[in-house]
Amino acid sequence: MASSTLTADTRRSALEGMSDPDGLDVLVVGGGVTGAGIALDAATRGLRVGIVEAQDWSSGTSSWSSKLVHGGLRYLQMLDFHLVHEALTERDLLLKELAPHLVKRVPFLYPLEHRVWERAYVGAGVALYDALAGIAPGRRAMPLHRHRTRTKMEQLFPDFRHDAAIGAVQYWDASVDDSRLVTTLVRTAAAYGALAASRTQLVDLSKDASGRVDGGQLLDLETGERVDVKARHVINATGVWTEETEALSGSEGGLRVLASKGIHIVVPRERIRGDVGLILQTEKSVLFIIPWSRYWIIGTTDTPYEHDPRHPVATRADIDYVIDHANTVLKTPLTRDDVIGTYAGLRPLLQPGTKEGTSSAKVSREHTVASPTPGLTVIAGGKLTTYRVMAKDAVDFALGDEAAKLPSITDRIPLLGAVGLQAVRRRAQRHATRFGWTKAMTDHLLHRYGSMLEELVAMVEEQPDLARPLEHAPAYLRVEVAYAATHESVLHLEDVLVRRTRLVYEVADQGLAAAPEIVDVIAPILGWGEDRRREELDSYTQRCEAEQAAAEAPDDDAGEQARQQAPDIVPMKPLPSG
Repeated sequence: MASSTLTADTRRSALEGMSDPDGLDVLVVGGGVTGAGIALDAATRGLRVGIVEAQDWSSGTSSWSSKLVHGGLRYLQMLDFHLVHEALTERDLLLKELAPHLVKRVPFLYPLEHRVWERAYVGAGVALYDALAGIAPGRRAMPLHRHRTRTKMEQLFPDFRHDAAIGAVQYWDASVDDSRLVTTLVRTAAAYGALAASRTQLVDLSKDASGRVDGGQLLDLETGERVDVKARHVINATGVWTEETEALSGSEGGLRVLASKGIHIVVPRERIRGDVGLILQTEKSVLFIIPWSRYWIIGTTDTPYEHDPRHPVATRADIDYVIDHANTVLKTPLTRDDVIGTYAGLRPLLQPGTKEGTSSAKVSREHTVASPTPGLTVIAGGKLTTYRVMAKDAVDFALGDEAAKLPSITDRIPLLGAVGLQAVRRRAQRHATRFGWTKAMTDHLLHRYGSMLEELVAMVEEQPDLARPLEHAPAYLRVEVAYAATHESVLHLEDVLVRRTRLVYEVADQGLAAAPEIVDVIAPILGWGEDRRREELDSYTQRCEAEQAAAEAPDDDAGEQARQQAPDIVPMKPLPSG
């Protein structure tokens, strides 16, 4: 499959294409993992598709997850075997076929406190987890679980406190860079013909003479221009903004969604000695200690959130909660000084029932698809792992009887970077030798780009200085920054620092030291002059200062007040509340 590029030019062309009088078959609103999956599903059915996102791709919930692709072990406690099997099937499909470069196996320990009954209870549950995964066709994607003694557990995780468990059950799940998955999905959809435009907000929905939604008005937040779009179906996949988007239809129907905040802290890998992850039961839910790249990601929380959904922040109370719970099992307790980064996101939690006037709904425990008014389909809930199932359900629901003639085929559509991966892996050492890349750097590049590594190599051949690491962020190469601007829809500096890389929480200064060099790389590509360079650097600096202040705030009220001291570089237009 040919690759695709997303740039400022393709964005303008996409908006022009969406305004074509012939209209779209499907207009997707929301560029998180669900919306991106819907765009790919619809495009691979042969439909004419447009997808818009009011901010940057994945900038809502989908860039702030626990980075896990998993079956949901806790759902076994609820006896929801179908849901667990569905998620495990999707996990293994991503790992084996759809995105083997992006999704990686991760071993976890489930610590045990009681020698007999708990080992039998947890062991039976994890055995069922393995069995449900084994129902999927083809070879197993994961090893079978194992029981570990205290001695073996201490070998696998030396910094686990000796008296915190009598042993453990080891099992396997997977991890992914969530934001990179979304960007890859959008690019894959574009490769199959989808028109994609970020920083583009739906500000109104239009209706035909019969009252059916037949399109909407888009606001290009970069230029202020408005674009009228006609579409046979509009699908709302806006997560915590679901009700605001529904309200544009003028209907009283739709889904009810509440936001719940989850935060994570990031700790350097060398700070905690361990080769596996941990899953810990807490009084409220679970806490994960996850090995991720050069770090540990530790989280999460689950607290109601009633503030501005654009900028949830990790407050002092949130950070202390995660540290305190992690310290219950660590030999050497963590302190705030060990935390080099934090991030916060909002889960769109579905509320029971639908609003009056909603014509019909398809419901699972995790997600719901409904139609508040003809022509408008709404999907909410769900999780990262099952994005493909959610996308299929949404498009099937929107198409109705027509779906039988155009069934979903995304279970057979590898994402960009997956095709030819084995061949490129064999060539990678040659590139590494040629450009002086370490094995760790080569693995990093293969993990992020898969077979698209050849595109980065071509850029380095044209501009050799791109082969160098960033001076103040040497885990990334200059070519990765350039590639983000030439292929991955970068419009602003924060797009690079927050989502194309994760320097916003991977280094203690949030990437501020690396920012000038990043601007030097992308400014010629994006056509920025000196004024624009300063504007982008100032905006990102203000963002970092506001988030640092929010991390010292005692609660969400004070945290929001601190975060709002930094204005958005491209503000969204306020919509009526749902």
